[in-house]
Order: sequence, then structure tokens, then C-alpha cells
Amino acid sequence: MIDRRRLVAGASTILVAPFIPVAAQQAKVPRIGVLLIVDLERTRAQLREELRQLGYVEGQNVLIEFRLVPAGQAERLPDLAMELVGLKVDVIVAQFTAAAQAAKAATTTIPIVMAAVGDPVEAGLVVSLARPGGNVTGSAALAGELAGKSVQLIKELLSARRIAVMASSTNPFTKPFLDQIQLAAGLLDVDIQQIMIGSAEELDAAFAQVSKNRIDAVIVQPSLAARGAAEFALKHHVPALSVPRWFAEQGGLMSYGPIFADLYRQSAIYVDRILKGAKPAELPVVQATKFELVINLKTAKALGITVPQSMLRRADKVIE
Repeated sequence: MIDRRRLVAGASTILVAPFIPVAAQQAKVPRIGVLLIVDLERTRAQLREELRQLGYVEGQNVLIEFRLVPAGQAERLPDLAMELVGLKVDVIVAQFTAAAQAAKAATTTIPIVMAAVGDPVEAGLVVSLARPGGNVTGSAALAGELAGKSVQLIKELLSARRIAVMASSTNPFTKPFLDQIQLAAGLLDVDIQQIMIGSAEELDAAFAQVSKNRIDAVIVQPSLAARGAAEFALKHHVPALSVPRWFAEQGGLMSYGPIFADLYRQSAIYVDRILKGAKPAELPVVQATKFELVINLKTAKALGITVPQSMLRRADKVIE
């Protein structure tokens, strides 16, 4: 005789079981890899906040894997990029040109969202801004062109004739960065001294040498503009300028560049679209359109520099 209750129970098990893996698949939490060159808690906080605004809460419905390369140590990027690939992240956010290149070299399948790279076409990251192709898209900071503007601002403020440029010896963006500075220097009759930095540990000695040589001012490449650079500039009594706003906020004399919060917001938007099925090749690279001048008046006074009112009026922020 067939036990009808046992048969019904068995049938229920058969019916329910196939739905378990489907539910598990739907509950999969996406994993985002973030490759940073300049680490600031603000950078991490901005990315987290922009993702939160889009509905992603870290530890709940998204996992974020941060990997950091200290300033001037770009040679470590390939290993960290491969580490993110090994974690099988769903998308990689790469800050600045060197990180984006390392990520692209590590994978041709995982989508990569650039965050504030220099010139992605010249760097070989995308085919064109409108149609990136491949697995890379994101935002461009136009930092090469801004390097030339840095020379102009220093010349205007200090009537400078000799300017040192601290540039990374391992960053692929260094050449276009220096090219733009040399171009501007030629037009403004300014002599440029290049100081190549291999690691962040060299910054203190480099600023000491600049001070000893009585160079009028220093331009710091964005990938080197970590907290230490601004602090060393002030320590050695050297007027210094860089692209990121945080450089001036941490004690540098000036910064002029894109609004990085806007670029990180765009990165988060693209991460969201990619996680929802968009292809990087079909998402055009977004270029920075808003720029800001920040002057640290407290640093200017410490250096004995009088900033003219005309320049203060043009500043988007004055730190007093």
C-alpha cells in the first residue's frame, strides 16, 4: 500500500528544491574593486557616499575591496590589480592613469571605470572618448592641460622665473604632464627643473634640495600630491601648487584642477549602470567641465607671500 502522506511530502520537497539555487543567485552581492594611488579617507568616503545615494550600502548589498598604492610607488599597481581580478570583482574603479593602465593590463573581461585619469586616449586606455571600446570607460580630469595652467598661476603670483616640477618616475602620465608644463614655460619665459620621484620617501629630501637651490616654486604631479607633499613643502618653506584641492587644504600654497567629487560621482554612476547590465564600450568617457582655484592664505602668510586681491577674488575657496 502506498503511504499518501509520505508521497505528498516527497512531492513537496521535489517542487521546492529547484527554487533554492535561484534564490541564492538572486541574492548575490556585487563586489567592487577600488584601486587608489592617492589615499585619503575623503576619497573612500566620497565613493561610499555616491554609491549609497544610488542604493548601494557597503556590507549590506555591496562589497568594496580597496587597494592602495602609496604615492610614488606605481610599480606595485600590477600586483594589486591582479589581486582584485583574483577576487573576481564585478567591476574595478581605478584612480588616475597608472591605476587604470594596471587594471586594463590585468583583465580584458572585468569592466573598469576610470576615476580622474589624465588623457585616456593618449594613454591607450580607450579608443576614443565617445566610443571607448573594450572594457574601460569612466572620467577624464584633463590634468595635462591643467599643468600648463599651474605654470601660469605661479608666474602671476610670484613673478617666478625658476620652477621645479616633482614628477613620478614610474607613472605613465608623467610624459604628457611634463610636456604641457614645458610648453607653458616656453610661452611664459620660465625655466623648468625636473625632479623625478621614485617613491614617497624621497619627497622630504627633494623639497629640501629645492629650498637649498632657491627655486621660486614647485609644481607637484597629482599622483604625488599626498599629505606628505604639502607638509614637506611648508616645512622647507617652498611655495607649491598641485592639481587636487586637497593639496591646498593640507598646507600647499595653491591648487587648481577639476572638482574631484564630480568625477567620483560619475564613477559611481557608471558602476551602477554596469552592474545593471551596461557595457563599458557603450558608455562615453566623461570629461571634467568644472575647475576650481583654491588658495591657502595661511600658508601664503607663513611663506611671506602677499596674494593680490585680484587673485583672491578669482579663487573658489580661500583658506584662512
